[in-house]
Amino acid sequence: MSNFRRSVAVAGAAVVLVVSGCSGGSGKESTDAAGGGAAPSSSSPTPSTPSTSSTPSVVTPPPSPSATAPKLPTRTAAELTKALLALTDLPAGFAIDTDTGGDGSDVKVSSKDPRCARLVMLTNADTLPGSKASAGRSYSGGEQGPFIDESLDALGSKAAVGAFQQSFKKAITGCRTMSLAIAGQGRSTITVREVSAPKAGTDPVAVRFSASGGSLDGLEITMSTTGVDDVLLAVTVVAGVPDDLEGAMGAAADKAKATLGARAGA
Repeated sequence: MSNFRRSVAVAGAAVVLVVSGCSGGSGKESTDAAGGGAAPSSSSPTPSTPSTSSTPSVVTPPPSPSATAPKLPTRTAAELTKALLALTDLPAGFAIDTDTGGDGSDVKVSSKDPRCARLVMLTNADTLPGSKASAGRSYSGGEQGPFIDESLDALGSKAAVGAFQQSFKKAITGCRTMSLAIAGQGRSTITVREVSAPKAGTDPVAVRFSASGGSLDGLEITMSTTGVDDVLLAVTVVAGVPDDLEGAMGAAADKAKATLGARAGA
């Protein structure tokens, strides 16, 4: 995902690890076309034959509840941005990192193992598959870190969030190693390991990427994702300790839940 690529891009370009945040996406809107009426006939009308009691009448069934239920409006990037962590939600010493350091386009992950195909696709993606709107922010705990990325993606429904979490978990448990290439800096091997996820949101998942060899030798990136109603929350930590991920994810999930609220029927 873009959190991962941006983190790697900046870590590979700087002497000190600096992490930039996810790019915020914009909502997608759809418009339904209205159907036209039938063309009038040029022939003269034919008298209708009165029906008798033996002629069955045609009854149109009532529309199903799902067809009459109003469609929920898509969450917007502005709404998601309000739900991101503010400095007042974080411990003293943190600052919002405005130095993006590139978009990660010079970072590519690959693997010859077919079991890694899904994870390779996700880590190379510019936006989260299925996202209707997104927002992200980066935080720095000083020159030595920790560096934290947060992103929120509206997937449209709780079911969509749950399906993504199942797919993500399967992707990380099936993949062991991938190859990481940074333009102009070389290539490193990264190991993939599922780790214990913070108990926040619904269906939480966490993964740790560890680089060995090359310019990023020793780099560790830990990412956790969880559901907050119809929104997917992702928090990525670099140069931190387990408590950093636990605290950031808990605070982020609480803030998102309180700000966005639950959506009936989502």
